[in-house]
Amino acid sequence: MKILIKNGRVIDPKNNIDSKLDVFIAAGKIVGLGKSPDSFVANQTIDASGLIVCPGLVDLSTRLREPGNEYKATLESELQAAVAGGVTSLACQPDTNPVLDEPGLVEMLKHRTKQLNLARVYPLGALTRQLQGKELAEMGALREAGCVGYSQANIAITDTQVLWRAMEYAATFGFTLFLHAEEPFLAKGGVAHDGEVASRLGLKGIPSAAEALALASILRIAKETGARVHISRLSTADGVDMIRNAKKQGVNISCDVSANQLHLTEHDIAYFNANCHLKPPLRTQRDKESLSAGLQDGTVDAICSDHTPVDDDAKLAPFAEAELGATGLELLLALTLKWAQQEKLAISHAIACISSASARILGIPAGDLSVNADADICIFDANEYWKVEPKALKSQGKNTPFSGLEIAGKVKVTLVHGQVVYQSE
Repeated sequence: MKILIKNGRVIDPKNNIDSKLDVFIAAGKIVGLGKSPDSFVANQTIDASGLIVCPGLVDLSTRLREPGNEYKATLESELQAAVAGGVTSLACQPDTNPVLDEPGLVEMLKHRTKQLNLARVYPLGALTRQLQGKELAEMGALREAGCVGYSQANIAITDTQVLWRAMEYAATFGFTLFLHAEEPFLAKGGVAHDGEVASRLGLKGIPSAAEALALASILRIAKETGARVHISRLSTADGVDMIRNAKKQGVNISCDVSANQLHLTEHDIAYFNANCHLKPPLRTQRDKESLSAGLQDGTVDAICSDHTPVDDDAKLAPFAEAELGATGLELLLALTLKWAQQEKLAISHAIACISSASARILGIPAGDLSVNADADICIFDANEYWKVEPKALKSQGKNTPFSGLEIAGKVKVTLVHGQVVYQSE
């Protein structure tokens, strides 16, 4: 199949491209930019006039819910949501049922993904057996099965000796650990940021110190062992400062922020809006501004969707009892563009935060439009507004704090390996 994408504004942050170019695709690869290869005759032409052509988005933190929790979401529904949002590659967390701590489970997930022929899935294996924080999982075998890194999802390792051994092992073999920084005893029973809103609503709080204390341990051990560590979903101003200082000291660290944290604060909980029951909790305006500043100066490397589909009934419970999470794959592009517009940033900077930067962290061949690269491409209209209507979302999880929001950035076409896997109606 030979495809010509013509008249589009091509933005490829990794290669510093931002100009009107034609893109030529053959055998699943990009074979030319601007200039047609010899004897190229397109079977299909996509007119991208007035649209932006960029690398397929890469998401660092999603929950696909399969295996084990198909009543919340299926692999097919969530990968359809991914391509509808322009996401062509995604990292999935290991907290499925059963936990992704066995090579056979990872291979099964990869096989199911390949059959669906939608977005590419890069599993994060469990760092410890059953995510219990006691014994290390078979990291080498999980890597051979297809894991690109290792994570504890939202479950902390309380035994620092286990964490130290994990980092020593990871450093020896060049593995990346994806860790969420939260001190579990300080956070125990908490459901919202420990501040004025939680106090007013009578909700048990999670202090900012819970992130800072956990982060201090992680950063110190990473410095001692030389391990490569990625902090998932940073949420506080103190956390940004600590990452900034660690990078200056040469610690091999990177981090991301959830798109939710760039637009929402503790005040959005309002009258116990369970769609705002998230982990990490929504923090203060100061934290939100610090996270945004960190993204702009390079302290924070990328933006993730933190896609966590939840079935409707689980969100009908009172705020403190409602299940954590919100759908995010289909909103990642639009929320990132909205953030960039608010901060008066170039659109190329926004795209880099959800493509090339994320691909670099995962160590995967994605996030750019280089010649001979796989043709994973997102074509979108940056100026077309659409209304976030939960029922219209492809994801099985319909819960989002952005319901009813009019937002710009509409995905028109998504290609994976040179095949059109999504086209807007």
